[in-house]
Amino acid sequence: MKFHSAVLFVKDIVVSLKFYSENLGLKTEHDFGTNVILEGGLTLWQMSDKHIISEKCRVGGSSQRFELYFEDENLESLYSKLSENKIEFLHAIHEEPWGQRTMRFFDPDRHLIEIGEPLEVFISNMFKSGMTAEQIFAKSGVPVKTIMSITGLL
Repeated sequence: MKFHSAVLFVKDIVVSLKFYSENLGLKTEHDFGTNVILEGGLTLWQMSDKHIISEKCRVGGSSQRFELYFEDENLESLYSKLSENKIEFLHAIHEEPWGQRTMRFFDPDRHLIEIGEPLEVFISNMFKSGMTAEQIFAKSGVPVKTIMSITGLL
């Protein structure tokens, strides 16, 4: 067995596809009408009211028990774009306790999405700010050897 993709059940496939393609730049890999597979392993599915899942589960409700996680090196630019598009944010860009900058917002069906800086970016930023590898380890939990490799000290 192997993992194939995560599926989001959506109210309106057209609205959701536009959201993910225009705001996050995700491209369509396969389009089956009400079921669209995006590159990277995310599937959007607008199912009929007669489908067994629709009969047994509430589709399109607020869902904060999980989040979709993406990474981007330029959070400020993406935050500006999302703000201009009137996206509903859970929070703006902020620094997590481990030193990574993130932002979280909702898609049209209120699925929670997080975008954070890649590990290499936030480790490099801490190093550039004058922190030692040991201080970065203490804050981030990233092994010193990994920190030294990212920062070129190894």
